[in-house]
Amino acid sequence: MELSTRMPDLTGLETFLAVARLGSINAAAHELGISQQATSARMAALEAQTGVQMLVRTARGSQLTPAGVVTAEWATRVISAAVHLDRGLATLRQDRQTRLRLAASLTVAELLLPGWLVSLDAARRAQGRSHVEVMLTAANSETVIATVRSGEADLGFVESPRVPRDIRSTVVAHDRLVLVARPDDRLARRSRPVTADELARTPLVSRETGSGTREALVAALRSVLGADTAEPPVILSLSTTSAVRSAVLAGAGPAALSELAVNDDVHTGRLARIDVDGLDLRRALRAVWLGPAKPPAGAGRDLVAHIQSGRR
Repeated sequence: MELSTRMPDLTGLETFLAVARLGSINAAAHELGISQQATSARMAALEAQTGVQMLVRTARGSQLTPAGVVTAEWATRVISAAVHLDRGLATLRQDRQTRLRLAASLTVAELLLPGWLVSLDAARRAQGRSHVEVMLTAANSETVIATVRSGEADLGFVESPRVPRDIRSTVVAHDRLVLVARPDDRLARRSRPVTADELARTPLVSRETGSGTREALVAALRSVLGADTAEPPVILSLSTTSAVRSAVLAGAGPAALSELAVNDDVHTGRLARIDVDGLDLRRALRAVWLGPAKPPAGAGRDLVAHIQSGRR
C-alpha cells in the first residue's frame, strides 16, 4: 500500500502529541528539547501537509480541534507501532551481535570451527564484549550452500572448489587432501608414488555426493586428466569424515581425506600416507553468505575477520 504525500512523518506526530498532552507549545518545546519557534514551525508544517487544522491557539495555551482529537487518537496508535518496530529492530541488531547461526562442512565443523569459536570468544572477553551464542548445523558443502541460500544460516563454511554465483565467499583457510590406507594395503606397500591416472582408477572409500572433499578430489583429477575424467570407483559412500576414516582403519580400502583428519593416525602408524605424483590436492576453505560484498554485520563478520587475522 502506497502512502499519500499528505502522510506526516513521525517527528511531526510526536511533536503534535506532546502539544496535545501538555496543552502548550512552550511546554512541548521544553519536553522535546527544542525551541518554541521550532515547535511552532513543526505544527504549522504538520497542518499544512495534512490539510487539517489540529490546534486552536489561545491566550491560555493550545487546544485541540475536533479533528485534532481524532488525529491524536490515530497518531497515538502510529507512534506506539513505531516504538514497537524500533524496539524489535534493536533486538534484531543485538541478536546479530550475540547470536550466530552457522552451517559448516564436516571438515570445518569438526576440525577447525571449535578452535576458531573458542579463540573468538576469548578475544571478545578481552575487549569486554558479550559471549556469542552459536547454533551450528554440520553438513556437506552442498547442503551448507542450500542452508545459507534459504536464510536458515547467517554464515556458512564450505570446502568445495566452486561456489555458486549468487553466493558471496571469501577464503578463510587452506587444507590439503591426502591419500591414506592401512599399512597392509597394497598401495601402502608399493615403493613408487601413485599417478593421477592410477588414482582415478583406484576404488576408494568416499564421502557422499555433494561433499566438498569428494568434489575437490574430482576437480583435482580433472584439472590434470581432462574434464571428462570419471570419478574414481566408490567402495563405500559414507556421510561423515569420521565414518570414512573408520572404514579405512577397518581395511575397507584407501580414501582421500583432509590432512587435518588423519594427521594423528599417520603419525602413530595406524594409517599410511600414500604419495600421489603430479596432482595438486591443496584446497581453499571458504566462508559463504548471501547479500552484500562483506559478511553479515555482527558476530558473523567478527568471526570471519578473526579467522583471517590469524592467517596473517
